[in-house]
Amino acid sequence: MSETEPEIAEAKPHRRRFSWIWLIPIGAAMVAAYLGYSTFRTRGPLITIEFSTADGLSAGQTQVRFKSVHIGTVESIRLSDDLSRVAVRVRMQRDIAGRLTANARFWVVRPRLTAGSVSGLETIVSGAYIEFDPGAPGAEEQSEFKGLDDPPGIRPGEPGRVFIIHSRRLGALERGSVVFFRDVAVGEVLSYDPPPLDGDISLRVFIRAPYESYLRRGSRFWNTSGITFGFGPNGLKVEVASLRAALAGGIAFDTPPELRNAPPAPDDTTYELYDNFEAAISATSAERLEFVTYLDGSASGLSAGSPVEMRGIRIGSVLKVELAYDRTSDRFVVPVRIAIEPRNIAFPNGRPQEEVMTAAKRMVAEGFRLQLRSGNLLTGQKLLSFDQIKDAPPASVTMEDGTIVLPSTGGDSDDIMAAVGAVAGKLERFPLDEIGSNLNAALASINGVVGGPELKDALGSLSGALGQVQELVRKADEGATPLLRRLPEIANNLDQAVRRANTAVGSIERGYGGDSSFNRQLDRTLQQVNDAARSIRLLADFLDRHPEALIRGRD
Repeated sequence: MSETEPEIAEAKPHRRRFSWIWLIPIGAAMVAAYLGYSTFRTRGPLITIEFSTADGLSAGQTQVRFKSVHIGTVESIRLSDDLSRVAVRVRMQRDIAGRLTANARFWVVRPRLTAGSVSGLETIVSGAYIEFDPGAPGAEEQSEFKGLDDPPGIRPGEPGRVFIIHSRRLGALERGSVVFFRDVAVGEVLSYDPPPLDGDISLRVFIRAPYESYLRRGSRFWNTSGITFGFGPNGLKVEVASLRAALAGGIAFDTPPELRNAPPAPDDTTYELYDNFEAAISATSAERLEFVTYLDGSASGLSAGSPVEMRGIRIGSVLKVELAYDRTSDRFVVPVRIAIEPRNIAFPNGRPQEEVMTAAKRMVAEGFRLQLRSGNLLTGQKLLSFDQIKDAPPASVTMEDGTIVLPSTGGDSDDIMAAVGAVAGKLERFPLDEIGSNLNAALASINGVVGGPELKDALGSLSGALGQVQELVRKADEGATPLLRRLPEIANNLDQAVRRANTAVGSIERGYGGDSSFNRQLDRTLQQVNDAARSIRLLADFLDRHPEALIRGRD
C-alpha cells in the first residue's frame, strides 16, 4: 500500500492596505508644522530693556504699548550681572521691528502724583505697562535699550522746540515744572544738568507750538515759583503767579515790544533766568549805555540791580558798586557803574543812543547830578536819582577808559545829617551852664526866704488874723436872730432889685446883643484869632516835615 503525501497549499502573499487612522497624526503634524512656521515667520524681534527697578512688571503679563495699542509682551525679567539694574526681555511685534532704533525710548507707566500733575491713574486697574516712543526715523537698529526712570516731557509727535536756560540756583524748580506765557501753561522743564562747582545750572525747557515762535533772542525768562514777598521803594509786595507754580515751581517768559518783529529764536537758544518779573524787565539789553559816577559818602543800601531813576521813573540799573583807592586825591572813593536803557526814554526820533549821550552832557551843564536817595526807609534800600540840584557847583562830563563819568552830589541822608549837626552845634552853644548857675542862685534865695525870720513873723500874724475872724463869725451868729425877722422885707427888696436887674440886662442886650455893633466887632476879632492859629499850625507842620528850614530857611 503506497502512502500518498498530502499536497501543501502554496502561500500567496497579500499586500497590507494603508490604514486611514494614520491620517490623524500626519495631519496634526502638518498643522503643527504650519503653525510653527507661521509663528516663526510672524514672530517679532526679542529686545532687552534695562530699568532701575521691576516694580509693577510681570513676565507674560506686562504689555508694551504705543498710543494705547499693544505692540509687545514681557517674556522674562532678570537681574543684571552687577545686580544694579533689571533686564527685561520683551517680544515685540514684527511690524514694529523697523522702529527699534537708537532714537527709541521706553519707560514704565505707573500712577504718579506730583505737586504739578497726576498721571497714570488708568494703571491702578490694568496694571503698569511699558510705553514706547519710536523717536525720529532713520537711526541705526538695535536690540538693547536703557529705559527711562521718568516719562519724557515731550510726548511722541508733539510739536514744539527745546531751549536752554541758565540759572544760578534752582529754587523750587524741578523736572516737570511748568513754563507760563501770560499765565497760560505753554511748556515744561525737561531736565537740568547737575550743578557745577562754579557756574550756572543749565535747564532744558520745551515750549509747545505755536508759543515757541513767540521767543526772540532778547526774550526774558523769570522764576515764578512759590509766593514772593518783598519790600521795595513802593512798599510791601506780595505776588503769587498761580497755585500750580506755587506748589511745583514755574517759569514765565515774555518778549519786549521792540523785539517782537525780530525773527524767532532757533532751537537750543540760551537764556538767563531772572529771579522775578521786575529783575527781568529792568535787565539791561544790548542797547544799554554804561556810565560811571563816584560817591564820596557811604554807599550802604546800594547794590547791583538797584534802580536808577529820573523824575521818579526808572531809566536804568546799577551794574556794580566797588571801593577804590584814588592815588590822585590820596583817598578812597566808591565808583558806581550804571546802565541807562534808551528804550525806557521816549525820544521822538529813531536814534535813542545818540540822543541820550547828547542829553546827558547838556543836563549836567544845567545842574543835573546823580544823588543817592532812600528807596525804602524800612529796609534801608537806596537808589540813584538823576535830578536837577539847585545851586549845584559847576561840573562837566569826563571820560574814563572810554566810559562817561557823570558827576554826583551828596545824598539826602547827608543833607539831613548836616542839618542835625547844625542843630547840635546850636544846642552846644546854648548857655546851659549860665542858666544852671542862675537857677541855683534862685533856689538859694528861695531857701533863704523860707528859712528866714520874716516868713515866721508872717505866719504868726496870719494865725492872729484867723483868730480874729473866728471871733467875728461867732458874734455874727449871735446877731443873726434879729436878722431873720427882717427876711420878708429883705425878700421884697431883693425882688425889686431883680426886676431892676432884668431891665438893665435888656438894655445891655440892646447895646451888646447879637445884632449890636459890639458883637459884630467881636466876631471879626475871633475870626482873626482863628486865622492866626491856623497859620501857626501850618508853620508847625512845615517845620515837622522840613526841620532843615530852621537852618537854611524856606526855599
